Amino acid sequence: MFRGEGVQKVDAKGRVSIPAHFRRVLEAGDPSWTEGKAPEFVIVYGDERRDFLECFTIDAANEVDAAIAALPRGSTKRRAMEKVFHGQSMPLTVDETGRIVLPAKLRQKIGIDGEAYFIAMGDTFQIWKPETHERHDSAVEELLDNLGGADIWTLLESEEEV
Repeated sequence: MFRGEGVQKVDAKGRVSIPAHFRRVLEAGDPSWTEGKAPEFVIVYGDERRDFLECFTIDAANEVDAAIAALPRGSTKRRAMEKVFHGQSMPLTVDETGRIVLPAKLRQKIGIDGEAYFIAMGDTFQIWKPETHERHDSAVEELLDNLGGADIWTLLESEEEV
């Protein structure tokens, strides 16, 4: 599982370091990875309403692929999921220095310029423009405050939708 968060510098060419602990998870989730080889992963940028990039290990991407393939061929839901997950995603490789190159299209999509905010989401991680994440996170914090400061176990056991 991915854990943690942090801000990384993005250079003019779009190169950004993947946090070291995220790289270990990417290696473990890439069935073709071996020592000395660069891990691969899948990055999804979604539609205009998405403010971030979602990054999947190869194993996690394969799970999503299988779930999409299980939907009825030609169904609206399958076609929509194929567009979002297959059509609007791309494979990336972490280089020998632990960096990736975020293509200009992806950087422009979410407005990244100079810094990128990485946050773990369990079996995926997200890349945000720091200011956008800060606005989004304040809304999440407000929601959690409204739940009366419940601890993690109370939230997990609750039947309520958060």
